Amino acid sequence: MSEPLDIVLDTSVFTNPDTAGQWGQGTPAAFATFLELAGRLRDHVRFLMPPSVFDELQHFLGDMKLPAKFEFLVVLQSPDRFMIKVPGFLLYELIDDVRDRINRGLRVAEKAVRQVDSENVDKTINRLRNQYREALRAGILDSREDVDLILLSKELNAALVASDHGVRKWADKLGIRLIHPERLRELLEGLLPDPAPDATAIGPTP
Repeated sequence: MSEPLDIVLDTSVFTNPDTAGQWGQGTPAAFATFLELAGRLRDHVRFLMPPSVFDELQHFLGDMKLPAKFEFLVVLQSPDRFMIKVPGFLLYELIDDVRDRINRGLRVAEKAVRQVDSENVDKTINRLRNQYREALRAGILDSREDVDLILLSKELNAALVASDHGVRKWADKLGIRLIHPERLRELLEGLLPDPAPDATAIGPTP
């Protein structure tokens, strides 16, 4: 039997409205559908999630408890942060990206200051926050959880399922296989083994 396919999961699989709906209406139904599929594919697919991302998922869910079967079917594993090798070019590109974003953030702030006299202050502040967040955070690795996803996928040569633009962009730079979250259920259902033929339907052997 061939080795199972490793798939690393981000919280967006279950929390992003654009992707979570494929699993069912409502969060409990979504988890039930995913776990049923994961159980049927245990010999073919190994699902993994860094513990930091698991904690983030629990935070998103608030008072709702994850099904106990989740930790049985999804391996919680951190990347080997001390041993895994990352190409040096990644650090140079990350530094250049951060420097460029800081400059863009300054320009956004300068523009807001020039407009504050002619507009409502609260409106200016809200616009500044939105534009500043877009300039500094969109498309960048801005959390430990993001880095854990990428390092674990790289370490295990696993496919990564995430909708975050920054995670996908930097995973692509490292040659990590990406799966679109909105297509995950369809792809998993395609991996289900064909049901065994029903002997009663075939009929007796003459």
